[in-house]
Amino acid sequence: MAPKALVPLLVTMMLVTGVCNTLLTKYQDNICVRDCDDPNPKEHKMFSQPVIQTVQMFIGEMGSWLFVGGFALYKRYIARTTSAEENGYQAVDTHENGAADTNDADSIRSSTPINPAIKVLVLNSEERLPLKGWKVSLLSLPAICDICGTTLMNVGLLFVVASIYQMTRGALVLFVGLFSVIFLRRTLHLFQWFALVTVVLGVGIVGLAGAIYKDPKATPSAFILYREAFVVFAAEARTPEALRAIIGVFLIAGAQIFTASQFVLEEYILEKYALEPLKVVGWEGLFGFSVTVLGMVIMHLAVGRTDVGQYGYFDLVEAWREITEYRAIGVSSILIMISIGGFNFFGLSVTRNVSATARSTIDTCRTLFIWIVSLFLGWESFKWLQVLGFALLVYGTFLFNGLVRPPLNRCIVRDVEELLPEEPIEHQ
Repeated sequence: MAPKALVPLLVTMMLVTGVCNTLLTKYQDNICVRDCDDPNPKEHKMFSQPVIQTVQMFIGEMGSWLFVGGFALYKRYIARTTSAEENGYQAVDTHENGAADTNDADSIRSSTPINPAIKVLVLNSEERLPLKGWKVSLLSLPAICDICGTTLMNVGLLFVVASIYQMTRGALVLFVGLFSVIFLRRTLHLFQWFALVTVVLGVGIVGLAGAIYKDPKATPSAFILYREAFVVFAAEARTPEALRAIIGVFLIAGAQIFTASQFVLEEYILEKYALEPLKVVGWEGLFGFSVTVLGMVIMHLAVGRTDVGQYGYFDLVEAWREITEYRAIGVSSILIMISIGGFNFFGLSVTRNVSATARSTIDTCRTLFIWIVSLFLGWESFKWLQVLGFALLVYGTFLFNGLVRPPLNRCIVRDVEELLPEEPIEHQ
């Protein structure tokens, strides 16, 4: 298959695996594990193990090493043999140090097009020092940020529907922008600051929609949203359901601080050192898994095995019982690991083969698909206020990335500095 023909397939698989990540995690949260026979549905106890779900993500990230190992075997045995057979001879090593010459397509200076599916396995710079030895441990810093951000988002997902969870994650661009200015000394233009304000407003409206509308029949028409939103909020915000939604939105939005920190740390490290993108994910998965498991054991001994901590987030015995006794949880856990591993591979491949416009459009489609599937499954009801918030989120993100024209001509800038040239992607 021609390299360019692979891109649509990579984009499709990125969308499929990205949508599955969120929906499968929410599916787990909807599985009853205790008091399931109680006639009152409010007494049913659902699967609530956000730390276990974080471990699942890191296992999925460690799956990147399967791609790395498979590519290494292909390069060592299949590609070399095929090349020798086609040319009718075996290449002789002419290097003084005895090192084998690398394929011309692996060089960033090569004119030979690199297959889009293997760009993630090629060094993104030949001018930087290779990241190896003890320096690889630097990736434990973004991995720790990933632990905090992912766990908080998983807790937040317990309190909100899947679409609001995905939309609230749009707050990431706000913290990436702020941290890039503070720590990486990047410059934001006036239209980008306006875009960040728009994103904040969009996240606020999405959160408001999740807090005040729980009955589909209570959803107002688009013409009275502004007049009734805050009136309804004042009356409904004191209810337990609304309070849970507000807490969930704040947890998810706050988690973007850690995700943005992860991106900025990755950018800072990879500006100095070069490492194959998929290996970055693999190392972060390994470090994240190790730290999370160690923390889980400590917290179980300190909190989880006590009467107060029983059935809580750190009760490892209960978590293991739920995963092993409920087949739906066990199967969905495996599927989540597979989808996250696939999303990292396909996502990184797409990130390095398409434009910023395409990447933003793909991410918007991912949110839309999650919303549509959630509506189809009956997990949530349609809310016009959520449409308004989502529209502001998309506009703010597109404006921030320079994909739409600023509202004022004086804000138009020809050369916009890219905040994160390494083009990081979310790992789930």
